[in-house]
Amino acid sequence: MNQSNKMGTMPMPNLVINMSLPLMLSLLVQSLYNIVDSIFVARIGENALTAVSLAYPIQLLMIAVSVGTSVGVNALLAQSIGAKHEEATKNIATTGMMLSLAGMVVFLILGLTCTGLFVRMFTEDEAIGAWCRQYLFICMIFCGGTFISTMFQRFLQSVGDTFDSMISLVSGAVTNLILDPIMIFGLFGCPALGIRGAAIATVIGQWVSAAVAVILNTVKNPIVKVGIKGYRIDRTVLYNIYKVGLPTIVTQALGSVMLSAVNAILISFSSTAVAFFGVYYKLQNFLFMPMNGLGQAAIPIVGYSYGAKRPGRIVELLKTILPLAIGIAVIITIIFMAIPSPLLQIFSASEQMLEIGVPALRIISVTFAFGAVTIILGYSMSGLGNGVVNMLGTALRQVIVLVPCIWLFSKLFGVEYAWYAFWISEAAGCLYAALASRHELKKKGITGKNAGD
Repeated sequence: MNQSNKMGTMPMPNLVINMSLPLMLSLLVQSLYNIVDSIFVARIGENALTAVSLAYPIQLLMIAVSVGTSVGVNALLAQSIGAKHEEATKNIATTGMMLSLAGMVVFLILGLTCTGLFVRMFTEDEAIGAWCRQYLFICMIFCGGTFISTMFQRFLQSVGDTFDSMISLVSGAVTNLILDPIMIFGLFGCPALGIRGAAIATVIGQWVSAAVAVILNTVKNPIVKVGIKGYRIDRTVLYNIYKVGLPTIVTQALGSVMLSAVNAILISFSSTAVAFFGVYYKLQNFLFMPMNGLGQAAIPIVGYSYGAKRPGRIVELLKTILPLAIGIAVIITIIFMAIPSPLLQIFSASEQMLEIGVPALRIISVTFAFGAVTIILGYSMSGLGNGVVNMLGTALRQVIVLVPCIWLFSKLFGVEYAWYAFWISEAAGCLYAALASRHELKKKGITGKNAGD
C-alpha cells in the first residue's frame, strides 16, 4: 500500500494512529525548542527568563505565518492528490515554496529594524530589555530554517508520510537540545554566550531540521515536487491556499497577541507573573501537542476524503478523533492538578512564582477538554477548505473573551483570580466550534447518513 492511497483505504482507527502518532511525537519534540531554552535560561536568572517570555510572542508570530501558509498548502495538496491532478500538485508545491521564502525575507527585515521598538513597548527594565533584544534579533535574522522546514514537512504530510516529517523535526530539536547548554554556559571549549547562545542553538536546530526535510522530500516523496522551470504564479492557487492559510495564520498569531496582551496586564503586578505565564504557556503547548497532532493529521485525511468524494470517511474520522482528544485532555488536566509545583520547578521557579503558579495551573487545567474539542473541530474544518472555524474558535478562547476577562478579574479581585477567565473563554470557543462545524458539515452534505460511504 503506498502512502498516497492509504488515506482512502486504511481502516480509520488505524489511519488516525498511523498518521497522528508521528505528528504527536514530532510536535512534542518541536515544542522542546522553547521549553529547553527556558529551562537553561532560567538558570541565568528570573530576569533572563522574563526576557525570553517577552520575546516568545514574536517567535509565535513567525511560527504562525510559516504554519498557516503550509497548512493552506497541505489542505490544497491533499485535495489535489486525492483527485489525482499531478500538474496542479506540482504548481501548488512550488507556490508554497515561494511563499515560504517571502515570509523569511519579511521577518529578516523586521528583525533588522523593529526589535528595539517591540522591546520598549513591554519593558523599561534595561537588563531585561537588553537580553530580550539579543535573543529576538538572532531568532528573526536567521528565521529561514523555520519557514523552509515547516513547508517541506507539510509536503511529506500531504501524502501521509508523517514519519519522515517527524524525523525532520526530531533532528532539529535534538540539535538544539545538545547545543543549548554548550553555548549558554560555555562547555567543551565554547565561549559562554548566555542568552545569545540559547538563540544561536535554536536557529541552528531549525536549519538542521530544514535541511533534513528537503533531503527527505527529494529522496522519498515522488508525488509532491517543486518545479521552478516554467513556473508561473496562479492566482487561483494563491486564493485557495490563503482561503485556509490566512485564517490559520490569524489563528496561530492569536497566541502571540494573547501573550503580548496578557504580559502587558501582568507586568503591572510583577515581572514574576509574566515569567510564570510564559512558563505556563510553554508547558500547556508541550502537553497539548498530542491534540494538535491529532488535529493536524485530520487535515490531509479530511482533504483527501473530500477530494475523493468519500464523505463517510470524514464522519468516521470525527467519531474516532474527538473521543481520543478529550481523553488526552483529561490526562493532562490530572497532571496539572496533581503536580503543579514540580512542573514549575523544572524552570527553577522561585517561591513567588510557586505562590502565583500552583493555584493558577489547577484553575486553568479544568478547561482543557473544552480546548481539545475546539482544536480538533477547527483543524477538521480546515481540511474541508474552511479555515474560519479554526480562526474564530481560537479567537474566542485566546483573545476576544480571554483578554478582557483577565484584565477585569485581575483589576477587580487581584491577579490570583485572573485565571478564572479561562473558564469563560474556553467554554465560549468550544460552543462556537461545535455549532459552526455542524453548519459546515451540513452545507457540504456530510452527515451521519454518509457513515457507510
